[in-house]
Amino acid sequence: MIFFSFIRNFILRRAYFLRKLCVFLFSFSYLDSADMDSTTSQCLIPLGHSKIIHLVRHAQANHNVAGKKDLGALLSPEFFDAQLSPLGLEQVSNLCNYVNTSGLFKKIDLVITSPLLRAMQTAVGVFGGERSSGLKSPPIVAVELCRERTGVHPCDKRRTITEYSSLFPQIDFSLMESDDDNLWKADVRETDEEVAARGLKFMNWLKTRQETEIAVVTHHRFLQYTLNALANDFHPSVRSEMCKEFVNCELRSMVMVDKRMMNCPATDGSGGSV
Repeated sequence: MIFFSFIRNFILRRAYFLRKLCVFLFSFSYLDSADMDSTTSQCLIPLGHSKIIHLVRHAQANHNVAGKKDLGALLSPEFFDAQLSPLGLEQVSNLCNYVNTSGLFKKIDLVITSPLLRAMQTAVGVFGGERSSGLKSPPIVAVELCRERTGVHPCDKRRTITEYSSLFPQIDFSLMESDDDNLWKADVRETDEEVAARGLKFMNWLKTRQETEIAVVTHHRFLQYTLNALANDFHPSVRSEMCKEFVNCELRSMVMVDKRMMNCPATDGSGGSV
């Protein structure tokens, strides 16, 4: 398991000088608002024990448009592996410009994307391709664990990896275990708890990566249930900010730290230190 110290936008604008220093974290122990100052402890964690994670929800897709008008539309085969809408393509262009002008592009070591069409369109559109400055894009890797909730909705079923490989030659599909989508079931929808468990498994896998600054392009429900599970023991104000619903093509930056570095007890039922 992992501990997220939530930092929004600050990282992008001000905190990259920390790359050669240490990550400064606050470990909170709240009794009530009056005791807040006296119960706040501070700690320094070597940067080698942390990662900067940029979470991105995919841009608007056609099923998002239809679903706002009628939730029943999400059951339509018309939206199988839904692609981006015209507005979604515009959102991708805007985020790409932001990533370039903010200097974020040159900081990212790796991009992880869900293997659904709308996520990969977003990942490649925002982070792919060579920039006018001559900078090449970071590696983009498709990972099944961070896909959207599976089952029932055709929009959440993916195409074969064979087909994707021709559509997205710049994406590395070597971590995909099957060509066909064996996870999606027509009559069984993944539960909230199952999505959260998969999300925690993904975050633990992410922790093992050597890269220190990673972008993850994923989905609404995956982000919602994963972040809620990670923020279980957070103060309500922090939890509320961290778990706020993502809008399409929103980028939110966080710092990932192993709880064991701070000797924190497990609160997720895993037992021992996390």
